[in-house]
Amino acid sequence: MYYNFDEIISREGTGSVKYDLRAGIFKKKDIIPLWVADMDFRTPDFVLGAIQKRLEHEILGYTLIPPSFYQSVVHWNRKRHHWEIQPDWISFSPGVVPALNLLVMTYTNPGDSVIVQPPVYFPFFTAVENHGRKLVTNPLRYAEGIYTVDFEDLESKIDRNTRMLFLCNPHNPTGNVWSPEVLKRIGEICLRNNIWLVSDEIHSDLIFKGFKHTPVASISDDIARITITCMSPSKTFNLAGLSTAYLIIPDRQLRLQYERTLDHVHVGAGNIFGFIAAEAAYNHGEDWLRQLMEYLEGNYRLLQEFLVKHLPMIKAVPPEATYLIWLDCSQLGLSPEALRSLMILEAGLGLNDGLQFGREGEGFQRINIACPRSVLYEALVKMHSAVSNYFAK
Repeated sequence: MYYNFDEIISREGTGSVKYDLRAGIFKKKDIIPLWVADMDFRTPDFVLGAIQKRLEHEILGYTLIPPSFYQSVVHWNRKRHHWEIQPDWISFSPGVVPALNLLVMTYTNPGDSVIVQPPVYFPFFTAVENHGRKLVTNPLRYAEGIYTVDFEDLESKIDRNTRMLFLCNPHNPTGNVWSPEVLKRIGEICLRNNIWLVSDEIHSDLIFKGFKHTPVASISDDIARITITCMSPSKTFNLAGLSTAYLIIPDRQLRLQYERTLDHVHVGAGNIFGFIAAEAAYNHGEDWLRQLMEYLEGNYRLLQEFLVKHLPMIKAVPPEATYLIWLDCSQLGLSPEALRSLMILEAGLGLNDGLQFGREGEGFQRINIACPRSVLYEALVKMHSAVSNYFAK
């Protein structure tokens, strides 16, 4: 079946965070929103069909998580990532961000240190600081358009209070797909220092050609024992509004600790339609995902070619995964305030400002290219016009 990703679907007035919060976030409504990490593509027909079929039954009461949901997760990870997991390793979460918070609450105490690797998805910071834990940063190295892990700095930041490391794999916003060698080294550092390794792998299905996602817990049994892997079909199949994610925790005692926390805050029941949607996506979504990735790769080519030809002072960090592209705007020589003003007020674009991802993001913007190609092209033309006019003054 052919899926049409060029179709423009209006999301205004649907309670869309990306569209209906424009005026509040950017102080300007008439912008092209390319910020929130969901897609402007139609949710797959096989997902909507499964939800509609369940709606034929008129009662939506308390519902168990079906065994078939767990089996779909097992099957998907086996086929996509060559990772053999057991159904009883899987625990529910209403989202990856809630999971990060619940895991900090479960495995650390106030005053403990948690390491993050900026520039990184900004809820990593609040998941640590909002619970009275100490945020420790291990900034990624950036040189010649490439990000790498600074292992010397990582080991120097570890002390007797360090209890957890947040890993973003694939990395948001840089788009890195960490190699097995890098993951093994991170895992072994955590093992030596008795550190829990929390791996956000929500973008693990959105991998560009030539790269392969490796779940860090698949590296070895020892690393799996200290690892909690956070996954969800929400980014892959545009299901974020269904608040359904899951954790893979091979160690039984770790899993029971997490599930006690989940029970204490009473968020473990889940969403009936979330489980139905996830199962349908994992059982029927391979061809849709293949076509999606081909389209996203086409969008990235458009972006890259446009920047090279028309905006050479803005560099796209080459993505290995995700539909979130990290734009290095530092050669424009603008202050953070001037850069934000240029993108919002002059270009009419709603992007994520780099400083959201830590001070290492200064001079960067994150753009979401999961939109119809015509919309992306319009955004790039607006960006080019704004930059040209600014420097022509």
